[in-house]
Amino acid sequence: MSQSLNPIQQLGRLGQSVWYDNMYRALIDTGELQRLIESGVTGLTSNPTIFEKAISSSDDYDESLVAHARRSDDPQDLFEGLAVEDIRAAADLLLPIYERTEGADGFASLEVNPHLAHNTKGTIKAARRLFLALDRPNVMIKVPATPEGIPAIRDLIGRGINVNVTLIFSLEMYARVRDAYVAGLEDLIASGGDPARVSSVASFFVSRVDTSVDGLIGESGGALDEYAGKAAVANAKIAYQDFKSTFSTGRFRAVAERGARVQRPLWASTSTKNPEYSDVLYVETLIGPHTVNTMPDATLAAFMEHGTARTSIEEGADEAREVISALETGGISMEAVTTQLMHDGVKAFADSFDELLDNIVAKRDKLLSKLAAPAGASLGKALATADEAVASLQDSDTVARIWSGDHTLWSSKPTEIMDRLGWLDVPSLMLDCVDELIEFAREIRDEGTRHVVLLGMGGSSLGAEVLGQCAESPSSLAGEGRVEGDSNFHPNPNPLPEGEGTSTYHPHLNPLPSRERRIIEGWPELIVLDSTIPARIASVVESIDPARTLFLVSSKSGTTIEPNMLYKFFRSVVEDVVGAENAGNRFVAITDDGTALDELAQEDGFRRVFRNRPDIGGRYSVLSYFGLVPAALVGFEVRRLLNSAVAMQGACGVSVPVSAHPGAWFGAVLGALALKGRDKLTILTSPSLSSFGLWAEQLVAESLGKDGMGIVPIAGEPVENLGRVGDDRMFVSLELAGDDAEVGALANRLVSDGHPVVRYRIDNVSELGGEFYRWQFAIAVAGAVMGVHPFDQPDVQRAKDLTDEALARFKSHGEAPTLVSTGSGEELVSSMGPEEYFAILVYLEQTPELDAALDELRSVIASKYSVPTTVGYGPRYLHSTGQLHKGGANKVVALMLAAPHAQDVDIPGESFSFGVLADAQASSDLEALRSAGRSVGCVVFEDAESGASGIKALANNL
Repeated sequence: MSQSLNPIQQLGRLGQSVWYDNMYRALIDTGELQRLIESGVTGLTSNPTIFEKAISSSDDYDESLVAHARRSDDPQDLFEGLAVEDIRAAADLLLPIYERTEGADGFASLEVNPHLAHNTKGTIKAARRLFLALDRPNVMIKVPATPEGIPAIRDLIGRGINVNVTLIFSLEMYARVRDAYVAGLEDLIASGGDPARVSSVASFFVSRVDTSVDGLIGESGGALDEYAGKAAVANAKIAYQDFKSTFSTGRFRAVAERGARVQRPLWASTSTKNPEYSDVLYVETLIGPHTVNTMPDATLAAFMEHGTARTSIEEGADEAREVISALETGGISMEAVTTQLMHDGVKAFADSFDELLDNIVAKRDKLLSKLAAPAGASLGKALATADEAVASLQDSDTVARIWSGDHTLWSSKPTEIMDRLGWLDVPSLMLDCVDELIEFAREIRDEGTRHVVLLGMGGSSLGAEVLGQCAESPSSLAGEGRVEGDSNFHPNPNPLPEGEGTSTYHPHLNPLPSRERRIIEGWPELIVLDSTIPARIASVVESIDPARTLFLVSSKSGTTIEPNMLYKFFRSVVEDVVGAENAGNRFVAITDDGTALDELAQEDGFRRVFRNRPDIGGRYSVLSYFGLVPAALVGFEVRRLLNSAVAMQGACGVSVPVSAHPGAWFGAVLGALALKGRDKLTILTSPSLSSFGLWAEQLVAESLGKDGMGIVPIAGEPVENLGRVGDDRMFVSLELAGDDAEVGALANRLVSDGHPVVRYRIDNVSELGGEFYRWQFAIAVAGAVMGVHPFDQPDVQRAKDLTDEALARFKSHGEAPTLVSTGSGEELVSSMGPEEYFAILVYLEQTPELDAALDELRSVIASKYSVPTTVGYGPRYLHSTGQLHKGGANKVVALMLAAPHAQDVDIPGESFSFGVLADAQASSDLEALRSAGRSVGCVVFEDAESGASGIKALANNL
């Protein structure tokens, strides 16, 4: 035997396949199964006992478990959902073996409910359902070799379903199994089926026979001691001779001529139970062609270390019969032993199955309970108000009415309600699109794309911005591996790879920071361009290679001016580099079906159009194509994100009481406290989740800020601002494990000061899916509590109309929109009342320096005047807090900051430039704010470069 082959591979050369007798999710996730395959393992078996240990002893299944709980309350359905995912994933890894052996090997097995062992019809029905659910050619359904199982085996083989016949102990029962297999092949041929497409193994259990017989030998007074440890191997060797006899008959040759395969004996229960016996006894003695040995961890490791591979199955065949005869003569009935073992085996698997289901139910309930409650909630004096709102929502059946689409919760008219509730079930529906998204993302990555530039506004961009930022965080990448911080992380002793694309890097083993992993694995970087400021557009152009950039034109309506103008510009840029005939390949559209953008994409030859469900509003769209496409393209693990969202969707189900409902409870608190004057919602986040505040800001402000009411979201406020806060505030924190020290300490301080604080904590960024869903449900509920329609945005349109009028004047008369300073801003701040907030509206290029200057300005305002502040970059905020500023309660004092454009950027095919468009938007919003009776001022700096220094000067002069 070649010394270059390991012992497992040597067995393969001798005609014996080695299957791994184990299954747990991390086996797939960590790459361990792939490593075993590379070492020579060619299949996998599982059973209820194995799954019970895997699911109960780890948190690997938690996300999936809660996701399946949304679809069914039945414990067996929950288990089968988890098991099907595992076996399907294992089968996918084994598929190359199946294809290379033309269907002879490379199988993964899943067992029917053991309680069906004595129910023929139930076994057939369950096996057919599982085979269909697994939807892989290289899976086997395990059916026990009971008297009732025999006709089921024949039926399933006759239907072309691969069967692993399990729990065979008796030679007599094994004969019936072989006959059922051949009869099933004959039935399949008679019905026009192809026997070459079906495979089966007969799992003959070994070591348990010795355990039972040895016990009886011990009771024989020493007369049979010489046969200890010999019954199991003898029984198996006789079974092999019977196998050869059956599959050399004329009856089998008749079906073999049509392509049928033999039913290979599979030696199961091959771990050594008696420590006095060799730990590879049941491997080394049963090696031969057309056999399988399924080994658990310890046996596999032992054979790899010191096993000897040589054909042994037919050695001592005559002696084997003598052993069995001697035992029978000595009073040990092998029929009685094997019959009892079969009954015990069925009972053991059934007991494990029951324990498994009990554990699943307990874990499900625990996880759903965890989802329902915040990590910490301290409402203080506001608790009674919140409890009253919760009780009221329960009495009015609010949750059920939301799920039924009852528009009267919010308005007497159904306009923009009945057609805006698709977000309720979109997470579970989008799970079916994950494979498509991942395939497309890998296609884009593998062709060398370095940047993804998203051209969008508001809801089309802010969710993607969060996921793009968090793609730089641990546990986010679709590298299908674990990174440090995960429960199955194992550090790699190898040094950090040097250079991009080094061959020593392995995503399962090398724990790199996420950004470094992104570089090595080739995932592109996301740039969200939701600005018309010429300097910002120019900086994006300078940072990308258009030929290696994919542009996402993202717009629900397809008529939003900003992405449409940005598309015209970047289309020209791309055409200059790759040519007009190839430019369309660099563009992807995300829009509703049949929009102007949909039509444009088809006319201009876009690479792809992702058509979103039309019943989802923009700010509720992060868990649809609008958020998931850009996330997948930069390597975010979208399946885990959606599993988290589906879990929260289940926890927010129609029958969940409000007090335990993660979305409704939160919404009740937000709405009730706002009505009592705590309408300044301050959002605190871990630093790596900072962009979540921008997404939540839009959701809250645009959904609830109208009809003279609203909740003012305060996002990104400098920590030092919170030294003095008023009674108009409530606080919500979102904390990421490992990045939560600062925000956690601040939350504790606020609680100590008596402020209402609700805290949520996630273990990894993939759990943001659940938080997105929680907040969406909560804001819908808060709208019901406050009597506000959360799905329209009536005051956003006013600024759009004024912008259109300004652009029309420029086109017809050349009248450029202008901004004029109205003071320093000090007079605005100094005149503010105790319930007001200060909104800083910025029409400058966002840079780190400008952000720092704005933080300084906010800090000074807070420390000197004790008022909350918000910052919005234009024109982004027009699609976000702009609705609140104009349509909410008249509590806003706004200061716009702008400057002349140092350079302008033309828009191909338009008579106006981006500079003109930005100025039109800024001046139009000023007019809209003033016409709404808001207190507003404007500071125009000398030039854009002086923006940061000018803001600092403003802060110093306050």
